[in-house]
Amino acid sequence: MGTPSGFRFTKRKNGVVVISHHDRVATILRGRQADAFLTKAEASDSQELMARLTGNYKRGNEQGTHHRA
Repeated sequence: MGTPSGFRFTKRKNGVVVISHHDRVATILRGRQADAFLTKAEASDSQELMARLTGNYKRGNEQGTHHRA
């Protein structure tokens, strides 16, 4: 399994943080949640942090996303 990638975030003037994954909005953070994210993003791997916040984080015990018909 590789490291998370394709995430980016934008902080708007009103303090809202928009997290996108491959140019699609994945989640929007407001207030304390946005502030906490910005603090953590400066101090850690922001790609992994955004993956965890958006639910796009795969743990070792999960199955792949490919399904057989």
